[in-house]
Amino acid sequence: MSATSDFLRTHVRTVPDWPAPGVQFRDITPLLQDAAVFRVLVEAFVQRYRATSRRPGVVAGLDARGFILGAVLAYQLDVGFVPIRKKGKLPFTTVQETYELEYGSATVELHTDAVRPGDQVLLVDDLIATGGTMMAGKKLLEKLGAHVTEGAAIVDLPELGGSARLRASGLPLFTLLDFAGH
Repeated sequence: MSATSDFLRTHVRTVPDWPAPGVQFRDITPLLQDAAVFRVLVEAFVQRYRATSRRPGVVAGLDARGFILGAVLAYQLDVGFVPIRKKGKLPFTTVQETYELEYGSATVELHTDAVRPGDQVLLVDDLIATGGTMMAGKKLLEKLGAHVTEGAAIVDLPELGGSARLRASGLPLFTLLDFAGH
């Protein structure tokens, strides 16, 4: 683990028994609250994607915390940003993807003109748990002909199996931190 990851890990708050008993919620808001810590976080991603071989043409962020990192990263890389929103939040024509949650299902949407066929897209979220949201985002982008070059998140919860499922689907992943348990 790098010194940057060690530093960032100390700023992730664990909230026990939230939102349900037995869950160890990994809260990233302390990473955002301190300007110096937030800069370290953003720069870790910028350094990875600044290289020509990894530089995306577009950054897509998943609702809602993926918007925070995704928008800043797109700005720093001088590329466009597109939001992937929860159903009913986008005003224009959309494509939809429904995915399963632990209890029920959810739907995310993307404007039909958000990306073009052949666009190289970096897909960003704050955390990978079961991988359902990121997989749905990947499918949406692919429906429009884009190529998702990598999925990126601050935190991976590997015991929940999402990162393994995403990699098995062919999506390369980059995360800064992983936490045992959930």
